[in-house]
Amino acid sequence: MILCCGEALIDMIPAPTTTGGEGFVPHAGGAVFNTAIALARLEAPTALLTGLSTDMFGQMLDATLADNGVNRDLIIRADRPSTLAFVQLVDGSAQYTFMDENSAGRMLRAEDMPKLGADIEALFFGGISLACEPGAEAYAALLAENADTRLVMMDPNIRPGFIADRDRYVARLKAMLAKTDIVKLSDEDLGWLLPEAAPLEEKARAVQAMGPAVVLVTLGGAGAMGLLPSGDVVRVAAAQVTVADTVGAGDTFNAGVLAQLHADGLLRKAAVRDLGAGALEACLRLGVAAAAVTVSRSGANPPRRAELSV
Repeated sequence: MILCCGEALIDMIPAPTTTGGEGFVPHAGGAVFNTAIALARLEAPTALLTGLSTDMFGQMLDATLADNGVNRDLIIRADRPSTLAFVQLVDGSAQYTFMDENSAGRMLRAEDMPKLGADIEALFFGGISLACEPGAEAYAALLAENADTRLVMMDPNIRPGFIADRDRYVARLKAMLAKTDIVKLSDEDLGWLLPEAAPLEEKARAVQAMGPAVVLVTLGGAGAMGLLPSGDVVRVAAAQVTVADTVGAGDTFNAGVLAQLHADGLLRKAAVRDLGAGALEACLRLGVAAAAVTVSRSGANPPRRAELSV
């Protein structure tokens, strides 16, 4: 089973009202939540570990997980508010304003984290959960405790607005990367993390030197690239679709990569650290194909496996 560790929140998506103005409609979301939903729809056994509110929004998130077949046994429930993310769409790209103070997800501590059973093969971390303390420290502790025995994938999905102390955030991120097997970054993430002028591939190699065996970089309409443990690079073009918005695109890509590793029997540290070009290309192709369906729809609505031809 793949355990997704991180935020579940409510995306408040703009929508026209009957009076002619614009309002906001709540949708279940969050980077790690979206990846869990996408994984389940791609028929990979999936669980979510998150802090979930008992309020009406938390109940909505819980129901969505149940409806999609995501295991909820490791959810940590609390009488705190849900995180809300108000979305603005600018030229089809999502920009966010978050309300996260004292939330059920943010206030997790290391002592809240459960011991994981033998059924958990792989861990996925990402999103704002890696930036917002004290929860960020709790997830870092969970990764450190389990990284020697379980495959770890991470997508920082960097949101600079959440990072109060860049040096502290980068130090925690680098400590996590040192124990991570696969990291996915967008080209924007790479630019923020390594702002010096250098070719994208050179920056990906700098991240690989921090610890991950495989570095994946999503390139928007240009597709994705992956840097193998051997140092070779694999590239896959993006599918050509009409974009509704980009909400959940990277999260779906992550799910595609993990789902393909699961299908190929490669959800093991040793297998990923010896990954070949063909296996990585298959992962990238499923990730890109699944993300293409998501961006063709409004909001984070990842495809089911039967919708894809790869």
